[in-house]
Amino acid sequence: MSRQSDLNRFYSLMQRLEDQVGGKQKLEDCTGYMDWPSRGVYFFFAPDETRENTSQLRVTRVGTHAVSQGSSTSLWDRLKQHYGTGSRSQNHPHGGNHRGSVYRKRVGEAIIHRDDVQDQYPSWNQRWSSIDRERDTVRDEEYSLEKKVSSFIRRKPLLWIRVDDEPSKNSERGFIERNTIALLSNYEKETLDPRSSTWLGKHSPKQEIRESGLWNVNHVEENYDSEFLDLLEEKVAQTTTEP
Repeated sequence: MSRQSDLNRFYSLMQRLEDQVGGKQKLEDCTGYMDWPSRGVYFFFAPDETRENTSQLRVTRVGTHAVSQGSSTSLWDRLKQHYGTGSRSQNHPHGGNHRGSVYRKRVGEAIIHRDDVQDQYPSWNQRWSSIDRERDTVRDEEYSLEKKVSSFIRRKPLLWIRVDDEPSKNSERGFIERNTIALLSNYEKETLDPRSSTWLGKHSPKQEIRESGLWNVNHVEENYDSEFLDLLEEKVAQTTTEP
């Protein structure tokens, strides 16, 4: 089968999943009280990006969690890191911590480069361990950008599947994640479902993001195993409860 055919199959499975769960969600409408599976794989879509010659929204971020043996992170734990802080946060409501979410970090990088404000956020790509200043000071400096990142991510349509296997580098979740990324990525491959010129990822300093069309860096250069689509179809069929 061609990559185009496999892409079409993938998106037909996304449509089936959406129909089964009652529609896409947005993080801004989600809470930890919802009926989340313990473990799963999630798919973020861009509301202003569609596939070529169709009205179907394009996936722009794929992720999972707890792929290291012994990890206890739940699906909601991971999504909450992308969500950031809530309205009741004492110091930084609707902000977040991009050092705990690579997705947030990459979106923030792209905003910095789009707006040419590198001098305003000199510590954005630094780990806490390498920053000499007090953390509270850095958080205050980065707060305005963290709010922009939260606003961007929370409004993205979202679907997820239930894949409740044990944490492991050979988990089914990891298999689905990396092969989905490899299938969707245009990095060093034929361009399918081209990205619009207004997609924020075009401003990323990461070549992998600019060229893949995804907010992912890992696995974008890899070849995919089309057998993952059979497993994905199985997991979609098992994810039938509306959140």
